Amino acid sequence: MTFQRARSEEQRELRRRAILDTTSAMLDEMPVAEVTLNELSRRVGLAKTAVLRYFESREAVLLDLMDQRTAVWLVELERELAAGADPCLSAVQRAERTADVLSRSLAARTVLCDLYGAQGGVLEHNVSVEAVRRHKRASLDNLAVMAGLVRRHLPEIGDQAETFCLHVLLVAGALSAYSSPPPSLLAVYESEPELAVHRVDLRPALRLSIITSLVGMLPRS
Repeated sequence: MTFQRARSEEQRELRRRAILDTTSAMLDEMPVAEVTLNELSRRVGLAKTAVLRYFESREAVLLDLMDQRTAVWLVELERELAAGADPCLSAVQRAERTADVLSRSLAARTVLCDLYGAQGGVLEHNVSVEAVRRHKRASLDNLAVMAGLVRRHLPEIGDQAETFCLHVLLVAGALSAYSSPPPSLLAVYESEPELAVHRVDLRPALRLSIITSLVGMLPRS
């Protein structure tokens, strides 16, 4: 696609939306590390300098996209947690169910997990103070929503809900980096299967981590 110069705020918002949508489509094809401004500008039909008028850097685009994808995911997570919820279950059973839902939901969203994995070490660099401030406010808002959902289904977690949710997202990001091995590593695993003994399968690894966190946070009966 190609664009004429934006003359109004509405046109500028359309350009921003096109940049975010194009980046989102790229992430369905490639990991975060392979997304470049050059390829993004080519696909969106804008010069690189034009893209930088709407977002100050590649990292700023990806941070905005991460915040938006997280907000969309939380709407879906609310439905996933509500489906089949049973108030008659014990606290331990509800903790296990929460871990099942969270691990399944996050493992199905590998792009979001990849963004979480890149957040601290990559995406929060090469951005201005204002961009980081905007991102952190959005992150805290999303974290509060997630904590509220978890607390609704597992009230025993109490004031530790936000800490728990932060740990879940951090672990999802960390584990995702190991759940999609590059071709060279896959070749090694195929030739020497014994070396794949600790290969990470995202969903069960994430579920184990979530259960471990919950066991430490739930009050002792």
